[in-house]
Amino acid sequence: MSSKKQVILVCSLILLWYSSNIGVLLLNKFLLSTYGFRFPIFLTMCHMSACAILSYISIVFLKFVPLQTLKSRNQFLKIATLSLVFCGSVVGGNISLRYLAVSFNQAVGATTPFFTAVFAYIMTLKRESWVTYAALVPVVTGVVIASGGEPGFHLFGFIVCISATAARAFKSVLQGILLSSDGEKLNSMNLLLYMSPIAVLVLLPATLVMEPNVVEVTVSLGKEHKYMWLLLALNSTMAYAANLSNFLVTKHTSALTLQVLGNAKGAVAVVISILLFRNPVTVMGIGGYSITVCGVIAYGEAKRRFK
Repeated sequence: MSSKKQVILVCSLILLWYSSNIGVLLLNKFLLSTYGFRFPIFLTMCHMSACAILSYISIVFLKFVPLQTLKSRNQFLKIATLSLVFCGSVVGGNISLRYLAVSFNQAVGATTPFFTAVFAYIMTLKRESWVTYAALVPVVTGVVIASGGEPGFHLFGFIVCISATAARAFKSVLQGILLSSDGEKLNSMNLLLYMSPIAVLVLLPATLVMEPNVVEVTVSLGKEHKYMWLLLALNSTMAYAANLSNFLVTKHTSALTLQVLGNAKGAVAVVISILLFRNPVTVMGIGGYSITVCGVIAYGEAKRRFK
């Protein structure tokens, strides 16, 4: 492939990654807090169902990557564990959107590197340089400042959001530990293919128990709002696109590039959410989030230089 075509391909993938990630975040917020669809567990199940179906189509029919088969019961248990943690992080993130503005949700989510460093040390005793740990100080400090300046601060929503962020970090560390064996390695798309159905099986009973009237309310909303089903289908498809584009951008660039893009994505999502949802912001809140973003950027640079 020529260098010009390669640049066009990478730019297209980055655009898809940006639009799908920000799109699914904003649609989640709209459905869960504005539209009256207050079923975060069922919404997550819709996402994972789409990921299962579209992963199968992408691998088996479109052949984006070769199909990898599971080699042992132990490998299946590892993937099931990852799926449970993944479910907890996604459901928690969706629940928090019912109570928190997207801007503040993104500020809290930016602390993922802090939790990743903590879990990596606890579980693997892996130590980073003191410069890397020092870069995490503004990450946490910024969220503390943003919390104090958040007009719509909600304690339960904040606790759930922090828990979801920690679960996401734990999942990353756990994935590195459990799937590090050369004989059991799966690429990201195949991992998503096997994780998604397990997630659906976990989320289905949770939905029936914790959101028993979901079918009745969803059908009612579908009759009341003619775009209800379209929004759900679009949201679920974008959730898969976010996962797929994440894999493809990493493949064609690097993990560090994805992290840098993620920092910018959070800032873009904050601006768009403020414009769309008109949630009030303060100078203190903006300042706190800016400090957090700068801390995440410094952390990524420290990891690159002092690894």
